[in-house]
Amino acid sequence: MSRILPLLALLLITGSAWAQGSYQLAVLKYSGGGDWYANPTSVPNLVKFCNAQMGMGINPDVPTVEVGSPELFNYPLVHMTGHGNVVFSAQEADNLRNYLIGGGFLHISDNYGMDPYIRPMLKRVFPELELLELPFAHPIYHQQFDFPRGLPKIHEHDDKAPQGFGLIWEGRLVVFYDFECDLGDGWEDPDVHGDSEEARQKALRMGANIVRCAFGGAGD
Repeated sequence: MSRILPLLALLLITGSAWAQGSYQLAVLKYSGGGDWYANPTSVPNLVKFCNAQMGMGINPDVPTVEVGSPELFNYPLVHMTGHGNVVFSAQEADNLRNYLIGGGFLHISDNYGMDPYIRPMLKRVFPELELLELPFAHPIYHQQFDFPRGLPKIHEHDDKAPQGFGLIWEGRLVVFYDFECDLGDGWEDPDVHGDSEEARQKALRMGANIVRCAFGGAGD
């Protein structure tokens, strides 16, 4: 039987995900040479936004956790980003799979150049699942904030429309992947990328939806 996340189990027992104040979001560290450490201010800024706008009590400290570490199970949501190569060993893929099946949630934000590497690694984690583009009606776009046309466009990249993909395990969204969007860049401090305040607010609101969706257990 898969391990249940300790913090998620506590939240389910108490019946309140918003009043704890002891849980954290984490940044996923992976191998392969990709810059997993990109956008260092993004998740801390998202945590501040969620606490201010949704009354959440997320710990403002954002740790780093390795894919194969047992510490992964301490975090209800982990964020992953980068521009390049991603490699999961067999042990890491198995650990990540158990984490996701056990109640965890992975958000991946392609920082431009990650796409050809992350897709085969997700297949290593869930060989039986297909990465599906989520329809605009999916609950992730309609949580605290409403995005009737799906993901906002934060950075141009290849001048394509932004897309949101997901892996769904037994009716529960366990991985959300934003592509041609770059939400993580939009969460960063204003002076990092020079994004407009309007773009930053859209990115933070969509990020807050992801957090809320992860805790709410939205399905397909």
